Amino acid sequence: MTQRIGLLGGTFDPIHIGHLRAALEVAEQFALDELRLIPSARPPHRGTPQVSAQARLDMVRLAVADVPPLSVDDRELWRDRPSWTIDTLESLRAELGAEVQLLLLVGWDAFCGLPTWHRWQELLDHCHILVLQRPDAGSEAPDALRNLLAARSVADPKALKGPAGQIAFVWQMPLAISATQVRERLGSGRSIRFLVPDAVLAYIHAHGLYRAAPSTQE
Repeated sequence: MTQRIGLLGGTFDPIHIGHLRAALEVAEQFALDELRLIPSARPPHRGTPQVSAQARLDMVRLAVADVPPLSVDDRELWRDRPSWTIDTLESLRAELGAEVQLLLLVGWDAFCGLPTWHRWQELLDHCHILVLQRPDAGSEAPDALRNLLAARSVADPKALKGPAGQIAFVWQMPLAISATQVRERLGSGRSIRFLVPDAVLAYIHAHGLYRAAPSTQE
């Protein structure tokens, strides 16, 4: 059978249970052989991560340890240029071959921003795109994506065929958790227990990450 690999990128600053539930639900729903979490070093569309690439990589590794089929792919962390998704897909294709089915997971907001991505028209040459959680009824895709959706979307996510080229929407258990909220809670001295895996929580405390900057006032 053709190998099926999911891809979930992000800064993971820090990784939290929202990331992990999304990844695990897709892995189970699509019977993936592997789902790779791909931390980015220099995200083109977001601010600079608050902690180092190594710390974020360590936390992702701790989070997915002993949780098959989740794994970590660190290729974006060691590039000397922005973390363009198209570069990652081309690299994976060269490594894995043309027949492997690659499923790129993106949220609705990220999907709507697709026209701002580097060489975005080429993404579907290398992967299928799974949009996590269909948008609210009042939310519409931008004009630049409407023709693409009409031509490439499939109603049944499990009907994706071939190694690449189609778009599907995937319903997920809603978890209103963001890395921003986690960082804010840590910065104000509040608990983040049960928002991140215990191993990640221990790492954050052991390394003093995301603490509020000390006051410079007397």
